[in-house]
Amino acid sequence: MILPLQITSRNLELTEAIRADIRDHAEKLDKYYDRIMGCRVTVEAIPKRSLYNVHIDITVPGTELVIKLDPNTDLYVSIRDAFHDARRKLEDFARRQRGAVKHHEGQTHARISGLFPDKGYGFLTTPDGREVYFHEHSVLNRKFKQLEIGMEVRFAEEMGEKGPQASSMTVV
Repeated sequence: MILPLQITSRNLELTEAIRADIRDHAEKLDKYYDRIMGCRVTVEAIPKRSLYNVHIDITVPGTELVIKLDPNTDLYVSIRDAFHDARRKLEDFARRQRGAVKHHEGQTHARISGLFPDKGYGFLTTPDGREVYFHEHSVLNRKFKQLEIGMEVRFAEEMGEKGPQASSMTVV
């Protein structure tokens, strides 16, 4: 890191052990992206609910990565989870910088043509007449039980054991 790590707290006094844990996590971030310009960590206690919130701002060339997760009852878990998310965002940023981002083919449109709610699966029919299987765990933006025959969907297709299947599906 070019600038020193900044650690601040709200509604609690940070012990040296907590500060050391944060420093340790922050130092490890340099392994995932070595051009971090600065890192600010804010630890907040939500007293009436006994929750802890960890907010991380990482400055990298051209942008700032912001990490803020849902509060947790365990401060060390909040710190660990926030830095885990920070590592993933840094890895994604580094991949984009290198131009190593995967390009996915566009998702195909289809309509739900068959539903078997009690068994947890259904079928889609594509505009060219092909039938594609989907499982309830493939549905991303709606609960499986809310699907209806005739709904238009977008899906990513892969080859399954018995033919084409939707690996992910969203209702349009």
